[in-house]
Amino acid sequence: MTVSEKIIDRVAIVSVPVADQDRAKDFYVNTLGFTLVADQPMGDGARWVQVAPGFGGVSLTLVTWFEQMPPGSLRGMVLSTKDINAAHAELRKRGVAIDEIEEAPWGRYATFEDLDGNGFVLQQSAAP
Repeated sequence: MTVSEKIIDRVAIVSVPVADQDRAKDFYVNTLGFTLVADQPMGDGARWVQVAPGFGGVSLTLVTWFEQMPPGSLRGMVLSTKDINAAHAELRKRGVAIDEIEEAPWGRYATFEDLDGNGFVLQQSAAP
């Protein structure tokens, strides 16, 4: 099967379970530096709040409506950076409790959580 024949061609949006969409939106946009893609009503009192990192790719929707996904239950989402030292320092400056940078055969990384306890890995791949 060639790439053009594949049924699914990419991951577009990942749901991040949060307790308060306004608080989460503020964190993702003003602390992590994501872009607000959408903030609009969905009906029945629900809102679609979508954010994305600066260079596109997969975006995140900040959700409150999945009973099976309580706030803080997301783990292991990997966020990429070209300069982990600068990103790490900036996140600390912005008040994020990010762990120390660690070394791995594939690159360098540090972990942190959002305001609800969702776990993220900030990583910089090793040079080829």
